[in-house]
Order: sequence, then structure tokens, then C-alpha cells
Amino acid sequence: MSYHFTVTLDCTFDEAIEKATAALKEKGLGVLTTINVQNAMKEKLGEDIKPYTILGACSPKHAFKAISAENKIGVMLPCNVLVQQRDDGKIEVSIVDPIASMAAIQNESLGAVAMEVQDLLKAVAADLEAAA
Repeated sequence: MSYHFTVTLDCTFDEAIEKATAALKEKGLGVLTTINVQNAMKEKLGEDIKPYTILGACSPKHAFKAISAENKIGVMLPCNVLVQQRDDGKIEVSIVDPIASMAAIQNESLGAVAMEVQDLLKAVAADLEAAA
């Protein structure tokens, strides 16, 4: 089982972040956090890596359902969306599969929420691919 859905875009890195953020918003998900890993590696370790940013996406309605079903689920939230530049200059947007990430949790109510979020995130990936 794969743990992500990945789409390759032919645009700039910043455009890919904008496109991913817009596609998430269109499906009712917001970006709660933006982690610029490239800058963090440079600042903390002095290491240079290609552009690599993690967007922490959240559907408040689904997050509420998940927290209500499993009060420790916050360790798995928000859903991560990775935007990274490949060696060929193209940009990959990889979206976590919530079913795979929550497979270890035995909670039927949570499974239903994960399936709903998976459908939303698959739709985000499909929208990005269609626009690529």
C-alpha cells in the first residue's frame, strides 16, 4: 500500500505551492502550517537541499470528527502535503494517504473519517494533475 498520492507539475516551485494551496481550499481544506524544510536545513545544519516545503492541511469538520472519535489523533494531524523540486526541475506534490497513515489505529469511527478525507485528498491530486 502506498502512503501518498503524487502529482508532477511543470511550473515553478512557488507556483506549485500556490496551486496546491488553492486545490486544497477548493475542497474545503486549509493550510494550517507551512514548513520550509530547505531553509531549516540551511539554518540548522548548513546543508543545502532542493526546495522542499511541507504544507499542513486540515479540514476543520473532519478534524473535529477525528478528535471526537480518537482523542490522541492529534499526533497524526494535520494531513501533510509535500511540495519538492526534483532533479529535473519539475515539481512533485505528494499528499499523505490518511488510510495508510492511520492503519495502525483500531477505531471504526476514525476509519470512516479517514475514508472521507482520503476522497478529498485524492480529488485534490486529481485537480492538480488535470491542471498540470
